[in-house]
Amino acid sequence: MDCTGCGTCVKYCPVEYPDPFNQNISKNKAVHVYFSQAIPLVAYIDETCLYLKEKKCLVCESVCQADAIRLNQSPEKVQLNVGAVILSSGIKPFNPAVRSEYHYGVFENVVTSMDYERLLSSTGPYQGEVLRTSDQKHPKKIAWIQCVGSRRVTPEENSYCSGVCCTYTQKQVILTKDHEPDTECTIFHNDIRAYGKDFERYFQRAEALPGVRFLRTYPTIVREIEGSKDVVIRYATTDDGVKEETFDMVVLSVGLNPPLNNKELADRFGITLNHHGFNQTIDENPMLTSRPGVFASGAFQGPTDIPESVFTASAAGSQCGTLLDYRRGDLAIERVYPEERDLAKQAPRIGVFVCHCGANISSVVSVPSSVEYSLSLPNVVYAQEQLFSCATNSAQEITDKIQEKKLNRVVIAACSPRTLEPLFRDTLREAGINPYYLEMANIREHCSWVHSKQKEEATAKAKDIIRMSVARANYLAPLKEFDLPVHKDALVVGGGLAGMTCALSIAAQGHTVHLVEKSDALGGMARRIHSTLEGMDVKAHLDGLIRDVYQNPQIYVYHNADILDVAGYVGNFVTTVKSDKGKQEIPHGAAIIAIGADVYTPTEYLYGQDDRVMTHLEMGERIAAGDEKLLAADHVVMIQCVGCRNTDRNYCSRVCCGHSIKNALKLKAAKPEMDIDILFRDVRTYGFREDYYREAADKGVRFIRWTPEDKPEVEAGVNEEGREVIKVTVTDPVLGQRLELSADILALAAAMIPAESTNEIAGLYKVTLSPDGFYKEAHVKLRPVEFATDGVYLCGTAHYPKHIQETINQAYGAAGRVLTLLSHETVVASGAVCEVTDENCISCGACITACTYDAISFRETPMGRKAWVNPVLCKGDGLCNAKCPTNAIVLKHFTNEALQGQIDATVIGPSILEQIDAAAMEAAMETH
Repeated sequence: MDCTGCGTCVKYCPVEYPDPFNQNISKNKAVHVYFSQAIPLVAYIDETCLYLKEKKCLVCESVCQADAIRLNQSPEKVQLNVGAVILSSGIKPFNPAVRSEYHYGVFENVVTSMDYERLLSSTGPYQGEVLRTSDQKHPKKIAWIQCVGSRRVTPEENSYCSGVCCTYTQKQVILTKDHEPDTECTIFHNDIRAYGKDFERYFQRAEALPGVRFLRTYPTIVREIEGSKDVVIRYATTDDGVKEETFDMVVLSVGLNPPLNNKELADRFGITLNHHGFNQTIDENPMLTSRPGVFASGAFQGPTDIPESVFTASAAGSQCGTLLDYRRGDLAIERVYPEERDLAKQAPRIGVFVCHCGANISSVVSVPSSVEYSLSLPNVVYAQEQLFSCATNSAQEITDKIQEKKLNRVVIAACSPRTLEPLFRDTLREAGINPYYLEMANIREHCSWVHSKQKEEATAKAKDIIRMSVARANYLAPLKEFDLPVHKDALVVGGGLAGMTCALSIAAQGHTVHLVEKSDALGGMARRIHSTLEGMDVKAHLDGLIRDVYQNPQIYVYHNADILDVAGYVGNFVTTVKSDKGKQEIPHGAAIIAIGADVYTPTEYLYGQDDRVMTHLEMGERIAAGDEKLLAADHVVMIQCVGCRNTDRNYCSRVCCGHSIKNALKLKAAKPEMDIDILFRDVRTYGFREDYYREAADKGVRFIRWTPEDKPEVEAGVNEEGREVIKVTVTDPVLGQRLELSADILALAAAMIPAESTNEIAGLYKVTLSPDGFYKEAHVKLRPVEFATDGVYLCGTAHYPKHIQETINQAYGAAGRVLTLLSHETVVASGAVCEVTDENCISCGACITACTYDAISFRETPMGRKAWVNPVLCKGDGLCNAKCPTNAIVLKHFTNEALQGQIDATVIGPSILEQIDAAAMEAAMETH
């Protein structure tokens, strides 16, 4: 289960022998990585293994970075006493071999999306080349078939939508075109479910690539052509009828099954599963299971994408923290580092470690050659290659070599410092040297990934990058980080469902929470929603939350509040609020932005001109109120995607399809004979919501697709009986005809849009926005509830439109991240900050204007008024440094000397200035 299929074990296995059955690797050894249609790519050890035969050799176990090989391990039963359990057992990809019509495992060039993922990977069976299993040739024409194992009620398949397949297929198409630009890619699909943040743009990017077709149809794999092993697919079109087309390779976009041992797991922990085999979710708190103290996160709640998995993991951790708060800190062990050695007066002794990154770098860049070149550079006394520099054993190796070789500078030639620089700095601390003696040379993103077809040139460029990094490393100096005290209060901006959920979770773990709400009542947008598609009583839940907030002595609520000013930094913010309690300065250690979203007010389809036209949210309110006119209607029409998925708002509002189907089912329950038509572009009822889509269709709700090029038309009129109706005209692409629908009621699925105060709050807390105007998280997958601004977090629809259960998940997830901060007594501030040399400062104020963090101000000194940088607020972005006309500001760790040394090392031989002068002289002579 832990094997990643990287092939490292194969590379280092000393046993070689001829194996006629293994045709998918270049060498036949005792350990194989099989590319099989039937199972994911995994390592397999056969009977020729020296350890299995003679108890000799553990090479494969020692080099495995995933700790997936344990040859000498015997079964061991361990008893653990714990106060809580989190079930994160994940998913199992659907195996299409259970259905004969997919021909998986029968036709050689029919593969699953998981197989194809391995083909694309640089650590895959062909080192990142997409080759056919049958003949190891590049496929020039590839088909993807969507919804394999999902959205089907046939035996062995799943009725739900797996939610991730549309987007991962688009990713594979984009990567395929990057590998082989001439490849023809065809995607056979039903609905395109690009419902996530930035997913719509990603779909458009894939769709716009040359040679890419998205065909909305249900295909059938017909036969394999003898000899060529090509695959024939039959499918229907609206224009040309049934067609057959031949492809070099067919990729089955498989869905997600519950984990194989789900029933055993449920029995062992005494929890209930739903009929799909996942945890029986409790809508009011999706982390809960049917047994107290046992929580669920990630895909065990149901098929989900990576960001949701990450913040539900944090959310489950927050729930455990509430349960076990009385034990907090009892089991913590403080990490002790060796005393830092003073190296300031030593001459540079630089060590260079060049990473293979599996094969991400080494498949393009010659790592041995780069290591050899590094040893020729000034002050480099040691260099070596590593398979994965970020692996635990490699980090320990770096620590050991620093001590053994007496290194006082380290260059890691690997990936971007954005992700792993903190890890490598910690590695230096473990060796007893200052962490700022680290320099990272990015030879992956800046080299191997962008020059995958130019191996010689990429190797030369990697050497250039390493040379420049070594030159900069010569100028590195030790810097001191400093501890800042953490204020234990939190401030939540927004008193809606997300804000209240987050506030209660933080307060439950002993922290005071200041809940700031702009209106005179708590609840936000959820006050207008009475139930969910799944049947959750939103009003009852909301009433309970509001009661709990007001009754909690740890939570202070501020109504009719305006935020006037925000000052401070992570762990020590001060927010000035004017509210029903007057004007107050509120100190707090963390801030959570949960201001929600607004609903687009339509300007189309007679909205605001005819009271029979309403938004889907207004329709839900009228259904809950028992509106007689609505419930007595004979014909209701709903139009989806009103105000979004267009040039003004190029995103999907995510919740509208589910809301419309909920309204349709409620209307059908009240009046079964009512005619209901839903005019859609793509029905995006992902996850278990697919079952409700099917239920609506079974109950007679008609779904008619429309396209942006041929939008529905709406006008007031009379029907054949002379009754006043709303006439809705739409083209049915299946019938190829214009339909005229006579509606008594028209509902518009209006888009969710950023809240009116979004920009103002963003400016106060110095956080950024996405292209669509919602808040932009620090990292879409790895840090989905945090901002790049330390100490500020987000949750709810302020981040992006989402359903209520998802909002609750993210609110608890944000609380979990906040509690990680507030549970510490101090936070560490970076040493890479700016500093003013008073003698050179002319008090012009250019730096103050440039700084976006308000970190610079004037202060009086014996030399007069001079600029001063608050190191706590400074983010080290260097804007002030670049603006200063007298070079009075020094950016530590990025000094002029270090950068100039790096620039000078860009070229070998005469300096850049000498080359420029020579070129200018040559040009002048040619002119004359």
